[in-house]
Amino acid sequence: MYVAAKGGEAAIAQSQRLTGWRRRGDAEDAENPALTPTQIDQQLGLAVDRVMTESAVHDRALAALAIKQARGDLMEAIFLVRAFRTTLARLGAARPIDTGTMAVRRRISATFKDLPGGQVLGTTFDYSHRLIDFALAAERDGDAPPAPVEAETSAAAAMPRVTDILGAEALIEPADPAPGDPAPGDLTREPPTVPYGRDVVLQALVRGDEGFLVGLAYSTQRGFGRNHPFAGEIRMGEVAVELVPDELDFPVSIADITVTECQTVNQFAEPAGEPPDPAMPGPEAAAGPRFTRGYGLTFGEAERKALAMALVDRALRAEALGEAVGAPAQDAEFVVAHSDSVEASGFLQHLKLPHYVDFQAELDLLRGLRRQSAPADTAKAAGGGS
Repeated sequence: MYVAAKGGEAAIAQSQRLTGWRRRGDAEDAENPALTPTQIDQQLGLAVDRVMTESAVHDRALAALAIKQARGDLMEAIFLVRAFRTTLARLGAARPIDTGTMAVRRRISATFKDLPGGQVLGTTFDYSHRLIDFALAAERDGDAPPAPVEAETSAAAAMPRVTDILGAEALIEPADPAPGDPAPGDLTREPPTVPYGRDVVLQALVRGDEGFLVGLAYSTQRGFGRNHPFAGEIRMGEVAVELVPDELDFPVSIADITVTECQTVNQFAEPAGEPPDPAMPGPEAAAGPRFTRGYGLTFGEAERKALAMALVDRALRAEALGEAVGAPAQDAEFVVAHSDSVEASGFLQHLKLPHYVDFQAELDLLRGLRRQSAPADTAKAAGGGS
């Protein structure tokens, strides 16, 4: 056993060398320069955004480097960045970002055509033909068209959130903090335990694998935990990150980051303990049916992830809203335990590690069972009896 383990070191070293060689590609090709993290960041930005979101580290250069190291395997890149994250010192906690003051670069709503501030299409594939553009294969430096003027606003009053508009008429459940406004949990420092608070669930969702969440969200649309969602608003833009240092009593802006926020508007729920009161219409109507919400927030431009996250978030609130629970997307323990790509990938890929002893034990067991179940004459023949 020890000889086999030691003998494998040379093979592992060669495998790593081969991986590096494959990563570089044909170094003899003059038209194939080495890919730089800057190129990945600038030209494959959506991949960088996904790695930052699911690794919970906002560092574009680091995410781009991880993508290069992983040869474009985003799940491996997420693993690399998370591992690096564990080495970082925690210097403090930032204040909650205020997406209401976002400098908006994209903002759409599927619920209202005419919004204060208007709809801003921004960057999207929504209106492009899903056809391969072969002209890109011949694209060279200097071929790109000049950058267009991109709409942007930093005036929160000019673009109120759709949920704020509905909230002004008490038509949607409020998004107030929990009584006492407790500090949110941190699943990166303390393993979550059932039952999960919504703060922990949202953390798990934002770090969850996009494909897994998209599949769960799709399942709710097909009837497995259906709650009839509308895309109330999706907005993308820059927000300020503020920190209050211990030696100061006022916030200091330490960065501007790009985020994508999605809020869904879902069908009705009755406020617990508050019977409907039709005699009190308008903003004063504290009771009666209201729309419910789902929420998603990601780093960078990750619209599909934010939308899927919002649908799953709403599905996971079914029990709290008095709805029947029976679909996978409504089971918090199932979703939180299986959405993490690093844990899922690790457990899956451990099957590639040596299991020689386990397999030999099962092989011997199977052979013994077959001998026990064999007919008597076959057993005698196998044993040489007459």
